[in-house]
Amino acid sequence: MARARAAAGLCARDPQPSEESCTQEDLLLAAAYVSDAEHNRNVRFETSPQTIRLYYFYNHWAMRAATNFFIFLDLSLALFEEPALFPLPFLATSIAEVLCLTAFFGRLVHFAKVTPQMVFWKDTKNICIMVTIVLTLIDLIIYGSLEAVSIHTVRWSRALRPVFLINFPQSRQIRRTFRSIRNTLPDILYVFLLFLFSMLIFSLMALKLFGDRGLRTAGGSPYFTDILEIAFELYVLVTTANSPDVMMPAYDFNWWYSLYFITYIIINTYIFMSVFLAVIYNNYRKHLKNEIRKLAYLKRHKMIQAFDILKVKVGSEFVVKEAEWKRLAKIVAPNISSSHLELLLKISDEGQKGHVDKTNFIRLADLLNIQVVTMDVKRHPLEAWMPQVYTSSLSLFIQKMVQHRIFVWIYDVIILINAVFIALDEKNALISYAEWLFLSLYITEILLKLYTYEPRAYFGRKQFWNWFDTLIIIAALVATVANATIQSASRRSSQQILDIVLVLRVLRLLRVIVSIERFRVIVTTLINIGPTMLTFGGLVLVVYYTFAIIGMEMFHGKVQFFDSNFTTPGALVCGNPALKDTAFARDRYCKNNFNDLASSFIVLMELTVVNQWHIIAGGFALVTHQAAKLYFIAFHVVVVILIVNIFIAFILEAFFVAYSLEKSEVETAIEKKIQELGVGVKEEEVQDGALINHVDTKDSGFSGGDGHSKRKGSKGLYFRIASKRYRTVDTLLQRMFESEIAPEDEGPSLDEILNFSPSDIYPRNPNFENST
Repeated sequence: MARARAAAGLCARDPQPSEESCTQEDLLLAAAYVSDAEHNRNVRFETSPQTIRLYYFYNHWAMRAATNFFIFLDLSLALFEEPALFPLPFLATSIAEVLCLTAFFGRLVHFAKVTPQMVFWKDTKNICIMVTIVLTLIDLIIYGSLEAVSIHTVRWSRALRPVFLINFPQSRQIRRTFRSIRNTLPDILYVFLLFLFSMLIFSLMALKLFGDRGLRTAGGSPYFTDILEIAFELYVLVTTANSPDVMMPAYDFNWWYSLYFITYIIINTYIFMSVFLAVIYNNYRKHLKNEIRKLAYLKRHKMIQAFDILKVKVGSEFVVKEAEWKRLAKIVAPNISSSHLELLLKISDEGQKGHVDKTNFIRLADLLNIQVVTMDVKRHPLEAWMPQVYTSSLSLFIQKMVQHRIFVWIYDVIILINAVFIALDEKNALISYAEWLFLSLYITEILLKLYTYEPRAYFGRKQFWNWFDTLIIIAALVATVANATIQSASRRSSQQILDIVLVLRVLRLLRVIVSIERFRVIVTTLINIGPTMLTFGGLVLVVYYTFAIIGMEMFHGKVQFFDSNFTTPGALVCGNPALKDTAFARDRYCKNNFNDLASSFIVLMELTVVNQWHIIAGGFALVTHQAAKLYFIAFHVVVVILIVNIFIAFILEAFFVAYSLEKSEVETAIEKKIQELGVGVKEEEVQDGALINHVDTKDSGFSGGDGHSKRKGSKGLYFRIASKRYRTVDTLLQRMFESEIAPEDEGPSLDEILNFSPSDIYPRNPNFENST
C-alpha cells in the first residue's frame, strides 16, 4: 500500500496535469488493479515494478492454459494406471505425474514471488497444494518401491489429485462452491441427524412389527429380521428406488401394514427431503450473497486503488487525464478497437472536459465487462453489382416479404408439418418424395435470406442459428442424395447414411425454438447461465473423481463383464460366485463395475440417477463386505442430497437473476451514449428481421447516421449491447448486490471486506419488520 501511495503521489504531485504524465510503472500497477477488478481476482500482490511484470506473466492466458493442461493430464493418468482402461507401464505414468507435480510447484513458486510472504503462508490453498505435492511424492516412492519387489499396495494419493483443480486461483468459482457447502454443512447436519433419528425409530418399529412373523421376501430371504438391513432398506425407500418391493411381503400379509410405509414415505421422503432442499437453498443463498458482496466491494476497492495512482488535481477535485485513461484502457484491454475505446471514453468523460472523475473511473471495470458488439453495416453485393435490378419494385417486394414476420410463421408451419412426416413410415414412397419437397423449401428459404440480407452479416460470427440451419440443410441434402444414389445403384439403402439423414431431419426441428419468443428468452437465459452450470460441472467432476478412485481401490476385479457368447458358468454370475441367484446377476449388471475410470464414472452416474442403486450397492456388498454399503450411502448423501440440491439452488438463483435482469446503470449509460452519437442499433432490430450483426475489428471511427433506412443504404460502424451477456460468471452474480451500493460509496476497509459475515446481511432473529 505504501508503494501505491508513493506512486499516486508521483502522478498527483503537479497541480498542472498537462505538464506531467504518469510513468509506465504507474500505469502497469493501475492496470493490474483494474484487470483484477474486471476479472474479480482477489490477489494481494507486491507493487514493485519487477513484481508487477511477474504478476502480469502469472495471469497470462498461456500460463493459465499450461496449468489447466497439466491439471487435465494429472487427472487423466487414472485412465492409464492399474486398474486401467488403457494400461501403461508404471514408469511412464509416474514420470508424467512427476512432470505435473513439477509444473504445479513452479506455478506455486511463481505465485509466491508476486504475493507478500505473510499473505502467501496464510493462504490455505497454497498449503493444500504443497502438502498434496509432498504426499503424492511419498506415495509414489513407496508404491514404486513395493512394486519393484512384486508387492501390490494401494495408490491412496490418487484421490488427492482434484486438490490441484480446486486450489489454483483460476478455479475460484469451484472454491466458492466448496466454501458455500462447508458453510452450509452445520445447518444441514442438524436436519440430517433428525432424519437419521426418524429413520432409526421407524427401523425399530419395523423390527418389532415384522421380525417375528416369519415373513419372506420374493427371493426367499428373511424379511426385516436384522436391524442394520432394515435401516438400509428404509434408507433406500427414502429414495423410492425399492418401492413398492420392500413393502410387498408385509402388504401381502395384512393390508393394514401399508399404513406404516405410507407414513414413513410422507415423513422422510416428502417432508425431510423438502426440508433438506429448503435449508440448503436458504443457507446457500445467504452465503452466496455474502461472497458476492465481498466481490463487489473488493472490485470497488481495486478501482479506487487504481484511481489513487493515476489521479491529478484539477481545480478542487481529483481526476484522471484523458490520455492516461486511454493508455490504461489499452493496457487492460489490448485488443479493444479504437472506435470501442472512443465510445467508452465519451461515456466516462460525460462533459467532454478532457478528464475522467472518480465516479466514472470506478465504472471502467464494468464498462469493459459489458459486451458491446461493433457492427459494420455493409451494402449487399447485388446492390453494388446490379443496383437497378436489386432496387427494382419486384426485388424490394421480395425483400420486404422475407423480412416480414409472416414469412417466419409460414416456415414454422412447414417445420411442424415436416415433423409429422418424420414420424410416419420412411418406407412409404409418398413420405420419401415429400422429404425432397421439404428440402427444396428449406433451400429456397436460405437462398431468399441470402438475397435479402448481406451474406457476411447473415453468416456473422454471432449468427449461430443461421450457421446451424444452413449446415443442417446442406448435410441433409448431401446425405439424402448419397442415400438415393446408393439405393439406385445397389437397390438397397446404406443404414449408416440413413441414420444420419434421420438424425439431421429431427435436428431441423430445433429451429422452432428461435421462432417462438418465449422459447428464445428461456434458451438465451440458459445460455447465459451456462458458465454457472459449468462451475458445478467442475464440482461434480471433483466428487466423481474422488469416489471413482476410492471405488476402484475397493472393488476393482470383484465383478467381471463377459460377452453374451460366453458359456462359462462364471459369465452368469459376473465372474463371482457370491452373486449367484442375486438381482445383480439376474439383471445383468456385470458391466456396472469399478474395473477402470470410465466404468466407475458410469456407475456413479447411475447412482446419481438413484433408480436401482440399492441393487448395485447390494451386489458389491456381497462380493466384499456389508460395510461396503456405507460407500454407496456416503455417495448418495454427498451427491444426491447435498450437491444436487445446491446445484438446484444455484441454478434457481442464477436463472431468476438472468431471466428477470433489467439493464444496469452502466449498460443504460452505454446505450444512452450510443443513441446520442447516432450509431446505435436497437435490440429488436437485430432479431430475425435485421441481420446486420457482422463484427468488425478494424479501428474505424464513428460514421453513419440514424434510422434503419439510412443504414440500409450506406456503409457505417454501429454499436449495440450484447443482450445480457457478460464476460465472467461473477459479473452476472454481482448484479444481485451491486444495485444496493451507491456510486459514491467507497465501501469499508479491506480487512472489513475480507471479514464479512452473512449475519451482516441477514438478522439472526428475523421478525416480520426486518424480513420486510
